[in-house]
Order: sequence, then structure tokens, then C-alpha cells
Amino acid sequence: MPLLLILLFLPWFAWANPVTTEHVTARLLAEHQSAAPGQPAELLLLEIRPHWHTYWRNPGDSGEAPRVEWTLPAGVTAGPLGFPYPELIRVGPLANYGYSGRALHPVTIQVPADWPVGEPLALRAAAQWLVCEEFCVPESALLDLTLPTAAVPGLTDPASAEPFAAARAGLPTGTIAGAVLDIPPAAASGGLRLSVPWTGPRPAEVWYFPGVWGLIDHAAPQPWREDAGRLLIDLTPGAASGQADPDGVLVTRADDGRMQSFALSLTVPSVAPTDAAPPLGLALALGMAFLGGLILNLMPCVFPVLAIKALGLAQQGGLSTAARVGQGLAYTAGVLVFFGLIAGLLLALRAGGAAVGWGFQLQYPPVVAGLAYLFLVLGLSLAGAVTLGGRLMGLAGGTLPGGRGHGLAEAFWTGALAALVAAPCTAPFMGAALGYAVTLPWLPALAILLSLGLGLAAPFLLVSAVPFLARRLPRPGAWMDTLKQLLAFPMFATAAWLIWVLSVQTGPTGVALVLTGLLMLSFGLWLRERTALGADRRRLAGGAAALAALAVALWLAVLTAHSIPVAPSAAGGSTHANGLVSESYTPERLAAARAEGRPVFVNMTAAWCITCLVNERVALDTAAVAAAFARGQVLYLKGDWTNRDAAITDYLAGFGRNGVPLYVFYPPGEAPRVLPQILTPASVVAALSPTIPPNQSQPEE
Repeated sequence: MPLLLILLFLPWFAWANPVTTEHVTARLLAEHQSAAPGQPAELLLLEIRPHWHTYWRNPGDSGEAPRVEWTLPAGVTAGPLGFPYPELIRVGPLANYGYSGRALHPVTIQVPADWPVGEPLALRAAAQWLVCEEFCVPESALLDLTLPTAAVPGLTDPASAEPFAAARAGLPTGTIAGAVLDIPPAAASGGLRLSVPWTGPRPAEVWYFPGVWGLIDHAAPQPWREDAGRLLIDLTPGAASGQADPDGVLVTRADDGRMQSFALSLTVPSVAPTDAAPPLGLALALGMAFLGGLILNLMPCVFPVLAIKALGLAQQGGLSTAARVGQGLAYTAGVLVFFGLIAGLLLALRAGGAAVGWGFQLQYPPVVAGLAYLFLVLGLSLAGAVTLGGRLMGLAGGTLPGGRGHGLAEAFWTGALAALVAAPCTAPFMGAALGYAVTLPWLPALAILLSLGLGLAAPFLLVSAVPFLARRLPRPGAWMDTLKQLLAFPMFATAAWLIWVLSVQTGPTGVALVLTGLLMLSFGLWLRERTALGADRRRLAGGAAALAALAVALWLAVLTAHSIPVAPSAAGGSTHANGLVSESYTPERLAAARAEGRPVFVNMTAAWCITCLVNERVALDTAAVAAAFARGQVLYLKGDWTNRDAAITDYLAGFGRNGVPLYVFYPPGEAPRVLPQILTPASVVAALSPTIPPNQSQPEE
């Protein structure tokens, strides 16, 4: 007996049950008056203001599904949030899947068999959802419900009977096996056809709701027919049509109006359009990852490390076969170990809900700063400006002592360095393999990512292991010293490139910190070099000073993490379709433009707001609006509320709003004018008309 839990949200958390916000009432509602040990319990209900809606688990073209986090007594567990079949909600050219009027989300609470009879069961749910009409409002609530316990479940609460029955009626009544989503032979344009076995009466209406985003075009019509015991539904591919759909729902309406929904056991043999790549299997993904790793050796970002290995290969000319193979295996191990660590961290972060991609480590400014330090030191070592021993000398192409086995550690760390530098790069075949990998369980995903590393290491391993290739290597000689010095300059170029990357991430503050760190590091290395041949006391003092300089440099690198701008600079505009240029909203930029007497158009938007996306597509990003902005010299400020932003929240509150979109036009010297939340090119141009020269106020379609 499931537990009906009804989610409701306000911009802050409140302790209550029910909780009522401006648009929704949410409550935890139990089906029975008491819970019993060893028996499942309860549920939740959202009552939605007329004309507003919340979202299904696949929200469609935009939106966000509700979420709930439970705080439960020890031993008590909560099942996943249930989603009855949704309705299709059209907004302009796009479509959402969601609920209007009421959203019922069943949740099963499992009470352990050893729960003491008579001890109350305290349930707490932290619920979040997005509710939209012409604009969208994220809301949340903390809901409490305490149930008494008895030896057997209590009587059904009369107030709960109807919503529980409605919730169950909306859930799939069963699973239809043998459904197939494929490209029909006649669909030269790459259309899709869903074929579902059907033994019941012919339905009056049929609709398919995919459980994953992007499988089909959500707004496209779904013509269907019945043929030879199957329902054939023609669908339009979406942006991610190559994926499988384990959670799709088929909804039917009978002639008498009775609605039913069915889960589909769906086979997707060739979902992708004919001009797209077919879905990958594990074997193909492994091969593509290996090939991508091979090609990665030719990418510019890996060139500095390959320069080091070119010197290492030259040094191998005088080594024995066993020594060469050992170095090749050590290099390969370094690549694979680092790729394994990065892959494991990437998969763990994605499993935790973080939106990170391959090469995410270079999105952290201290890592970029640390790499800039490393390549500077390697360059100085190759150039002969400093003399470093041990592993770092081996990384920098220093002569390996004795040429036998002593270079294994250096080869390992060079492989790890190659993997570190190569990780953010992309090469042909890599994208599809990596994209497929992150959809798989841990072991096959890790295998694909390690295959990428094996491809990166393969050329060096091959040269090391094949005597025929090894004999073609040049013999060591005096020419190697000149080569080593020349290879210092790719190291310096890489350090300069990393500082440029840091400038994009952190702005001038981060660059100043790292340049100061590079100066301190260089001074410490110079001081160590100057004292290396002196008396013991002098050598010890020089080494201590060098360590102190290194510590300061690392501290400055860590500080770059605090130099990331809170918001993009308003001066750094972006160009939209048809040449319309926007700047990031800040209160200061708005105030400065108003003081200059310049007209300003403010667009408060968010990536999850479907109305915002529709307005930008059909109104703002048009030639007519771009021309009107240009003629009126209107400053376009855009505020992104995808993530909570205090400045944007305050701006919305100033206009009595707590959601987006909000469009405001500031004519010079006049009060601001709030535009409608549904825009057309004509309405935008009409709002700008006071600033447009005469006879030029009509939109040019």
C-alpha cells in the first residue's frame, strides 16, 4: 500500500504539513491512519493553482522534474518518487510534459519488521519543484508527518481514498513486452516508428511519452494506426535520438473516455536518423576510444609531452631490449593509472549529480596554475638553466643514470604527465566513445576510458617493444644536447598557454597571482642553482630558500580558486542570432547606462524556463528586433537565473516578481516599462519605439 507524498515548494524551507505557497499546496498524505511494522506505507500530493503546471520525470523541451530528499528513522526506507502519466502542455513551438491542477506522486515507505509497535513513525521530506505558467518559479518545502504504529495497518483515511485512487489510476497498469522503436523503411528522412503489440479494443487516441529527454521531438504530432495486432506510431527524432528509453509510457483513451497507461519493454535497434551514427556497443566504443587515443598523440595539446618522449626515444637508442620494453611498460602504466584516477573521479562526480565532463580537472584554476609551474620548471631544466636530479630530471629529458632500469620511475611519471595534459583534449572518435561511456555502469565505462589511455600510450610502447623499430632510432650523441635545449621552448609555450587559460577562468587577478608565483619559483630555482656547489651551510640555506619560494608559489596558485569572477564581466558581451549583442546584467552596469541616458533592455531568463526559451527563439533573436536595438542604440542586459543569483533575485523582487521571465525596458529619463511575459517581434519593437528614429519603428519581417 503505497504512501502518497505531495510535493510543494516555496523559495525558502518551511516546517509544516501542509505547506501553501503562492502557486502550490503540498502535503504528506498517508493512506492509512497507522503504519504496521514490516508493511509498506504512505504518499504525497501537489495541488496546483489554475493555469499553472509542474513537470513529469521527463519535463519535455524545458522544465525540471520535482525532487524529494527524505529524513527517516533508522531502518526506514523510501522508494523512488512515482510519476503518473503526464499531459502534453504546449508553449509556442515547444511542448512540456507535466501536470495541471493536481500532481500526485506515490512513494512507498518501507517500515522494518522489528519496528516497535506503538512507537510513532516520524517522516520528513525536503521537496523541490518548478511551477510555471507564463513565467516559472522554483519552490520548495520541508514537510513533516508523524504516523502512529500498530500491529496491523490502520483503517483507510477517508480523506486519502480519492487521491490515492487517482494516483494509482495514473500509474502504468502493466508492461507491454515486445515494443520496438525503429526507422521505418519508407522514412527516407530518418523518421521513427514505435511498434507496440496490441490485443485490446482499438483505442480512440494514443500518445507516447518517452522517459528520457531528447529521444523524440516532444512537440511533433504522433500519427498512429492499428495494423496486424500492433499499434504503429510515427515519431519525429529529437536531439538525442540515439539513446535507449527504459521508462517510456504509452497512454491510450478509449471511446468511453477511460484513460490507461502502460510501461513499455522497449527495444531500440536503430533509433538514430539515417544520417547519424548508430548507437555504440561496448566493443565498438572500446575500439573508437583506442583509435581516439592514438590520434590524440597528434593533437597540439599533447605536443609538449611528446617532445619530452622524443628525447626519451632518442636516448633509448643505446639501451638493451629489456630496458626499452621496461620503459615502454612504465610509460604505459603511468598513462593508465592517471586515466584510471581521472575516470574514477569523473564517474563518481557524475553519479553524485555533478555536471562535469572529460577534462574537468583543468576547470580548477589551481590545477592550471600548478601545470604552468611544472612546464616552466621542465623548460628551464631542458634549457640547462637549472640542474634537477631524480624523477623530475627524467621528466625533463635528463640523461638516465646508467641507462638501465633507473628510468622506470621517470617513464611512469612522464606517462602520467602525458595523460594529465591530454585529458582535456579531444580527437576524432573520442567524443562518441566518451559520451557512451558515461551512460554505462562503472566497469564498462572505466574500460572505455582506459582504452583511450592505451591508445595514447601505444606508439611509445610499440617503438620500445619492437626491435625493428628500435633499430631505426638514432644513436645518442652530442646532437642530443642541442635537441634538449630546443625542446625547452614548447615547454615555455605551454606555460604561456596555461596562463592564458587562467586569464579566461579568473581574470587579471588570477593571472597576477600566478605570474608572481612563477617569479618566486624562478628565483628559488636560481638561488638553489647558485648555491649548489658551495659549502654545506650555503647549500643548505639555498635549498631552504628554494623550498620557501616553492611554498609561496603554491600558496599563490591555491589563491587563484578565489579569483573566479562571481559573474561574467559586463564588458564581455556575447553575440546572439542575427547579430544581437548582449552583456551580462549587473546592477552597476544598469545604473551606469541609465546615468549616461542610454536606453536599456533587461532580460531576466533561465535555462530551465520554457517561456524564456520560446521568447528568445521567436521574438528576441530575430532580425527585426536586432535592427530595432541597433537603430535605437539600446543596451541589452541579460541576467541568467539558472543558478540562484542574489542580484537577480533582488531585481525580480523590485518588480514584485519571484520568477522568470521578466522583461523591462528603460527609456532615457523615464520610468521603466515591464513588457508582457509572452513576446512577439512586434511587441518588442513597439516597446522600443520611443528610442527608434521616426518612420523606422515597424518590425521588418
